[in-house]
Amino acid sequence: MLQCLQSIYAGTVAGIEVIVVDNASGDDSRQQIEAAYPRVIWLQMTYNSGFARANNAGIRQAAGDIVLLLNSDTLNVKNAIFSCFERLEKDRFVAAGVQLLNEDNTPQISGNFFMRGGLNYLMTLPCTGELLRRAALSVGMKKTNLPEAVQTTEVDWINGAFLMVKKQAITKAGFMDEDFFLYSEESEWCSRLGKHGPLCIYGDLHVYHLEGGSSATTFNSATRGYRVYSDRKGLQIMVSNFLGFRKQYGIAWYLFHQSAHLLNLPVYFAVLVMKTLLFRSGIKAAWVAFGGYTANVFRALSLAPRIISNKPYFYKLL
Repeated sequence: MLQCLQSIYAGTVAGIEVIVVDNASGDDSRQQIEAAYPRVIWLQMTYNSGFARANNAGIRQAAGDIVLLLNSDTLNVKNAIFSCFERLEKDRFVAAGVQLLNEDNTPQISGNFFMRGGLNYLMTLPCTGELLRRAALSVGMKKTNLPEAVQTTEVDWINGAFLMVKKQAITKAGFMDEDFFLYSEESEWCSRLGKHGPLCIYGDLHVYHLEGGSSATTFNSATRGYRVYSDRKGLQIMVSNFLGFRKQYGIAWYLFHQSAHLLNLPVYFAVLVMKTLLFRSGIKAAWVAFGGYTANVFRALSLAPRIISNKPYFYKLL
């Protein structure tokens, strides 16, 4: 967090209001930050409220006409934040992101495109997902993400690590949905923002993002991506995805995706049996992963009545 703030204040800060929302971290970060940057506005949450609720609290506090949702594991590069603000203020877009970079300067996926019913998520299924991905590529199916933006590119949704939005669009679309704890909340929000104007990535502006570090620690997960469904983090990703399908695409598409995970289980099992008979290496770990995935599928299934009802509920799974 201190590095993030240092990179912000190293750029143009005239007129910029910096709000830090603390999700009950329980450490001495407030003392450190207020001592180093007394102009920072500190908002203290009394519990770990997740991404949507914490950002909504910050948005409500913000006085400006444009707000930026910014992860604490980001670094402002060459005054990218202020440059993005200047462009968005004059542009036709209602929200914008920048090209996110890994520490080694390789690009991260910063902008994405929607596919009907979220069908692209089938390619994240363990075992069968890779086969579906290869099949999709073989028939020339368009990618649903922007691997790297090099210029201003219109997208459907923006990575929540850096998401700058005009307040007038929030007034029309509403705040982030507070049923979400982590994951999928920014894509669902962008689907509503997009009804009131286009979104874009400014590809020539860069920000470093140390992807997934905080969530990996929270869930005691060894993975930093979003395609592993076998641990606690995977359960949160799975349920948040299902919740997003229900809210954005409706009950039928939610049931379709829940069924896809259920139908994937016997296929996954059969493949592991075959690999076991062939004495493939790493098979023990593969069975452990299968067990975790199976448990998570049925845990998510137990939440089906709540998800279908779409009544307010905080889907925090820890």
